[in-house]
Amino acid sequence: MLNVSQREAAELIESSDIKFVRLAFCDVFGVQKNISVQASEIECAFEQGIAFDASSIAGFRDPSHSDLFLFPDPSTVTLLPWRPSRGGVARFFCEIRNPDGTPFSADCRRFLADTEQLLAAHDLRCDIGAECEFYLFKLDENGNPTDTPLDRAGYFDIAPADGGENVRREICQTLAAMGIQPERSHHEQGPGQNEIDFRYSNALSAADNVVTFKQVVSTVAARNGLWASFSPKPITGEAGNGFHINISLAHISDGTVPEEPLLSAFMAGLLVHTPEMTAVLNPLAESYARLGRDKAPNRVSWSPSNRSQLIRIPASDASHQRMELRSPDASANPYLAFALVMRAGLDGILHDIKLPPPCNENLLQCSQAFQAQYPALPEDLIAAKKAAAESAFMKASLPAHLLHAYTE
Repeated sequence: MLNVSQREAAELIESSDIKFVRLAFCDVFGVQKNISVQASEIECAFEQGIAFDASSIAGFRDPSHSDLFLFPDPSTVTLLPWRPSRGGVARFFCEIRNPDGTPFSADCRRFLADTEQLLAAHDLRCDIGAECEFYLFKLDENGNPTDTPLDRAGYFDIAPADGGENVRREICQTLAAMGIQPERSHHEQGPGQNEIDFRYSNALSAADNVVTFKQVVSTVAARNGLWASFSPKPITGEAGNGFHINISLAHISDGTVPEEPLLSAFMAGLLVHTPEMTAVLNPLAESYARLGRDKAPNRVSWSPSNRSQLIRIPASDASHQRMELRSPDASANPYLAFALVMRAGLDGILHDIKLPPPCNENLLQCSQAFQAQYPALPEDLIAAKKAAAESAFMKASLPAHLLHAYTE
């Protein structure tokens, strides 16, 4: 995240011939929303905020108390490269405040920022790298989405079988122009399925980048006569879209990797609390058609280099050591997902939760009797909501407004 002041952001907008500014935020389910203002209004937005009707945003407020205000975060300013270079468009992510200036309780971005501060109080920084898969589908003659995938290629296939090669290249170029560094891209397992991974960062920047990534993918797909789907299971019988969350920890004071007992306790907390967090990590009914299939775990277990486990420790050198949570899907709100992951790990540290032994088997192919040794994730959305509603951890971690949105 850039260290940009309000004045610097305003000067960038003026010097770049920006005419419109989009003030962006997400509803409680991670769907991006925005309002566009004239560039001349940006100083007013910084100082006074821009009002909007919160009763029209999912999970926010009812009509009787509907006024909220958007305050742009100057450090998030970015130019939208698919808009005209002259008379262009800039975008800010925003804080959401009540009319009296206090933070709005369902501002998911603020909740993640507060979570970062919570870890910082314990001299911990959490860096996150997200892997967000998506499908590309064709449009019909009227420009409406179809269920016909762009190609019939498989994992790591190449052109011409891989029909998404040029689209992925354009996505990567657009991300780079917006300050997000793509690291690798490839065709995924399903027909028309793709993955583009970008560089890890602090949790708040990582969540902003995921929201930006989804916007870029959808925009570039549309420019190429396609539509992009982040649905957990867009094609029955094919691989679902995962949202693998890679987590690494460091001490803020000296930048060193924490000692093994602390890392183990963090991972143990994440294992223990994932079933209770599943309603947020897998928020759609169709999310549960993905779990337990095609390397998407549905049991609470961990192992090095084993993609059938809930948490995998990828093979890497000591300087890049991380843990990968594999159950979330691409419909999750990244701000809430990252915040809960961090709070679950911190809870493991504070309560010295013990890490169980690793499971080095392919749990997705083991007998039911063997699988039964490991706790199961909720089998459907109803069970997931019940687990969240009854969880002491979730009640203590999520503001009541947000917990209600995911359990009502």
